[in-house]
Amino acid sequence: AFDIRLKLTKEVLTIQKQDVVCVSGSNHSTNHRTVTLHRQPVGGLGLSIKGGAEHKVPVVISKIFKDQAADQTGMLFIGDAVIQVNGINVENATHEEVVHLLRNAGDEVTITVQYLREAPSFLKLPLGSPGPSSDHSSGASSPLFDSGLHLNGNSSNTAPSSPSSPIANEPKYEKRWLDTLSVPLSMARISRYKAGTDKLRSNAFEVLALDGVSTGIIQFYTSQESADWLRAVSTNIGDLTLQNMKMANKCCSPCDQVVHMGWVNERIQGIDSSQPYKYKFLALKGSSFYIFSTPPVSTLDWVRAEKIYNLCEVLFKVHKLWLADDCWLQANFYLGLHQDYDLEDQRPYCFSVMVGQGKSHFFNVELGSELAVWEKSFQRAIFMEVQRTGSKTYMCSWQGEALCFTVDFALGFTCFDSKTKNVLWRFKFSQLKGSSDDGKTRVKLLFQNLDTKQIEMKELEFQDLTAILHCIHSFIAAKVASVDPMFIDSQSIARRYMYSN
Repeated sequence: AFDIRLKLTKEVLTIQKQDVVCVSGSNHSTNHRTVTLHRQPVGGLGLSIKGGAEHKVPVVISKIFKDQAADQTGMLFIGDAVIQVNGINVENATHEEVVHLLRNAGDEVTITVQYLREAPSFLKLPLGSPGPSSDHSSGASSPLFDSGLHLNGNSSNTAPSSPSSPIANEPKYEKRWLDTLSVPLSMARISRYKAGTDKLRSNAFEVLALDGVSTGIIQFYTSQESADWLRAVSTNIGDLTLQNMKMANKCCSPCDQVVHMGWVNERIQGIDSSQPYKYKFLALKGSSFYIFSTPPVSTLDWVRAEKIYNLCEVLFKVHKLWLADDCWLQANFYLGLHQDYDLEDQRPYCFSVMVGQGKSHFFNVELGSELAVWEKSFQRAIFMEVQRTGSKTYMCSWQGEALCFTVDFALGFTCFDSKTKNVLWRFKFSQLKGSSDDGKTRVKLLFQNLDTKQIEMKELEFQDLTAILHCIHSFIAAKVASVDPMFIDSQSIARRYMYSN
């Protein structure tokens, strides 16, 4: 691990690393600098070092004392790795060996250095040092102590030597933060998990661009810093996603608009794998719910989805919310339909989308705010599709008779003979008082007769019972929402608990 700096714009996350650059004069080699130090009677070389071969790290300048020999050269910096001392290579030398060389090198010491851009964090070098003329203290928490070389070494010449000073024709160097990696945020995704596990990284995350470029694991010093950066990056990704949606919608008809899209993790069910989750890109567009392995970037990409489902025949369910440390909310209810799920994983912000034939997809997102947006977006997309479609008709049977069953937004439920088209019965949504099913093909619907107030049971068989139950749920929910605008908010589990906590 090494220290970096982040720069965030609306479209790009940039990683910066510190380096030493030549800002004036002749620049023979930016990578290596050879500097001659004149040992002073008071202060010696005016620097301290850390590291060594015994720690498998180079010897690095860890302190530069203001107005002393090293500082006066203007060419040495905290973070410089010592390569040579008076022509002797010390790249593989131990800490004590380098200390001995420097202390016994005489009054004039020539050292060759190279700035260590990726200094190991355990060296605990001061971060963001503006230049060599700052006096930085070194914390005692470092596993590698500073060896101060500001005292007089063993020199045969005890006469005061002239102070080190930069020569006019020599190049001038400065330590600066330089851009080293830029990650485009359009269609990018964030990961907070250790690979192949359900374990969240502590105060860390990774950003991956659409083209596969990764920031690597960005580790923050505090949980607050991590949370702030996570929200900021996520917000910018979300804003760019909205821009992409608007651009896509310009090419789509009013009835085929994109309502929402974004990255999720899908749990791979029934597979004993080291990668139980895979990244998927979901989209709610027009009448359909799409699952992609990569985001659609052109009109043709929409027909290349891994899965496409009719929105009227799916059911969204919030499973788990992480409200605080070790505090979970299990959301185990949803309007008359029941299905058991294995929730052994430890990921927060989980939801499932149940589809036809009793199948389902289990997802999780990185932030609670994302879960709330997905819940609201599914409700909105489904309600819009119900109102746009108006009705759905399914083939069914009872006692060998081929029938048709229609769910109509205006009329309610109608059953008619598939051949003669004669209506056998019709009920409003408000007359449905209950239902039960065998989990396979057969459903019993209980309606109240408006005249007799008696309950009438209608039993039907369908090839895809789950799709019909989801459709009934969608139409009833949309009908209630059209009468009571507050219904959507009252049914929003994620938003209710996110905002209250």
